[in-house]
Amino acid sequence: MIRLTRSATCLRRFSFLAVLLLLCLMGPAGILPVSGETAETGELYLTILHTNDEHSAMIPHSPAVDFHPEMADPTIGGYARLATAVQQIREKKAEAGEPVLLFSGGDYTGGSPFSWLIPEGIPAQLAIMHLIGYDAATIGNHEYDYGTAVLARYLQAAGYPEANAKTVLLASNTVPPPEHPLAEIFRQKHLIELENGLTVGLFGLIGQDAISVANSPEPVEFTDQHETAAVIAKELKEEGADLIVALTHSGVEEDRELARAVPEINVVVGGHCHTALTEPVLEGETIIVQAGSMLECLGVLELAFDPESEKVRLRNGTEKPYLLPIDDKLELHPQVSEALAGYTAELNALIARRTGGRFLNIMDTVAWCDFEIPDTPPLQETPFGNFVADAMRLVTSQKIGQRVDFALQANGSIRGSLSPGSLEHSYGKVSFYDLADLIGLGVGPDGQAGYPVVSLYLTGEEMCRVLEVAVLLEQMLGNTYYLQFSGLRYDYNPRNGILFTVPGLDLPVPSTRAVVRAERYTGEGRQGTGSESYVPLVRGDKELYNLVTDSYILSFLPMIGEMLPMLKLEPKDSTGNPVPIEELDKLIVKVDGEELKVWQTVIEYAAAQPLNDQGVPQIDPYYAAPVGRINQAWSIPFLIWPILILLALIALVIFLIRRASRRKSARRMLLESEESKT
Repeated sequence: MIRLTRSATCLRRFSFLAVLLLLCLMGPAGILPVSGETAETGELYLTILHTNDEHSAMIPHSPAVDFHPEMADPTIGGYARLATAVQQIREKKAEAGEPVLLFSGGDYTGGSPFSWLIPEGIPAQLAIMHLIGYDAATIGNHEYDYGTAVLARYLQAAGYPEANAKTVLLASNTVPPPEHPLAEIFRQKHLIELENGLTVGLFGLIGQDAISVANSPEPVEFTDQHETAAVIAKELKEEGADLIVALTHSGVEEDRELARAVPEINVVVGGHCHTALTEPVLEGETIIVQAGSMLECLGVLELAFDPESEKVRLRNGTEKPYLLPIDDKLELHPQVSEALAGYTAELNALIARRTGGRFLNIMDTVAWCDFEIPDTPPLQETPFGNFVADAMRLVTSQKIGQRVDFALQANGSIRGSLSPGSLEHSYGKVSFYDLADLIGLGVGPDGQAGYPVVSLYLTGEEMCRVLEVAVLLEQMLGNTYYLQFSGLRYDYNPRNGILFTVPGLDLPVPSTRAVVRAERYTGEGRQGTGSESYVPLVRGDKELYNLVTDSYILSFLPMIGEMLPMLKLEPKDSTGNPVPIEELDKLIVKVDGEELKVWQTVIEYAAAQPLNDQGVPQIDPYYAAPVGRINQAWSIPFLIWPILILLALIALVIFLIRRASRRKSARRMLLESEESKT
């Protein structure tokens, strides 16, 4: 014991002298970088910066027409601002010897008109991400919007597979065929050895919900995310990883399930559900983060890793927020701004070609509007949903030269509310970019951006079934699949949509009686709100009606009959002949040999609004609020009626039994009375 004490005393004296020597060497500043390692605890520091669901939001937006490079404005996002924020954090952390990593949780493509450059082979998104210095990204469902062949060409144009040395693309549970170009590009895992000695192991996952809504991932297949994660996390540990980070495109709930299934994961950088987590979600000892969408925020996660215990702790505290707003307080990064200007010029040229020279710039004014046209609340008729559906019905009717009876569009294809400009230089303006940004998803068989409009015929009976399907989609799949309509209006009881769900199969049994009233509009132009020009849409009606939707929704219609035969829908041509599934492309509307895109109908409808005093198309206040096309009618649930009828029958039986008993008693008393008289 005495010898141990003396050794400890000598050690303390040596440490004291060493500290004095270091203070002398540091000079008056009194600060010495410690390579991200605290002298007191031996922890290793790391800052993870992260974004997700960028959706080609490369310039400030919401609305983009408000942006001004030299004035304060309310716009959010933009890669030039993001680059400045990342640079500032990196420089600050470098002074302390702390490493910084920058990740994306996927869906960096899809969304804004900048995504239209992808089929053209112009890799604007990834080129800018390389310029900013993203270390890794995973693959989201919208990366498959244009199909795997286009995705492969896009990634090759961005320099892959060699570009994995800049920004590694992680798709661990994604399995392309061995001969597919993506097999050479995607990586299953990655190790990063940092300057402070910390080794970070990375892998990437796409979740079940994201897979289910991916447009065209074939022939790529996907493995179970939990099984894949468990195997790769173990491999990374064996290869020397101190910290395991999963980049996921799954949504917070699936991320929590992943953390419970694979507790070896230290950090999950998530995406897909567009959730801006102001604080991490802690599932066991796993830290889950997500930064919203559209570059509205930069996620900032400050970590400390203890090599002895292998524990990770959060360092942000109350004064260091986990989300940094990307707004006008950040200057524009010069190099990134220059690159963006080049890609904007490319997009302008594309728009000029696609509109026949009608619009030459993404910021050209399409229409004027002095109110917002919202796409909310969820699971209800919305003003912008009405605007889009009306555009599809009325513009398509004009293009094909015949009446279109109905149009429908899903909320999942409508990406937000339409907000006109709000500043002095932009007030009331609706730009091409801001309008197309909300409805520009998808691709057609022509390889051009945007879902094409399809025109098909259904009977009146089948249209009644469509409305019943709309109720089921609302209840089973939520807001993404909620349908907006033009050319009709209806009332429904949400309680009557599903009778029950078959246990074990998760298969709903619909009542097919949720809709209590439906009417079709027989007038011209935009449908009114009064009772005129409406006639009942009745069950059993065999007459054919023209319905327009987009090719993505059309691809799902035949599947409904396979799952629920009582709601079968059979797309037909104008003569009533059924169109086979393999020939559905024949229903695409073409104008002068080119596919009519949904975004084109919306742009043209806005540009065709009545002119105001300044000679500019002005959107009618009709679209400021819902107009009663879809109405919930709360009545006695369908399942209650059989119960009420049964109770009534039981009551009737009891009444009859009691009445018979009373008659029998009365008869017996009468007999007894007569006998007593005799």
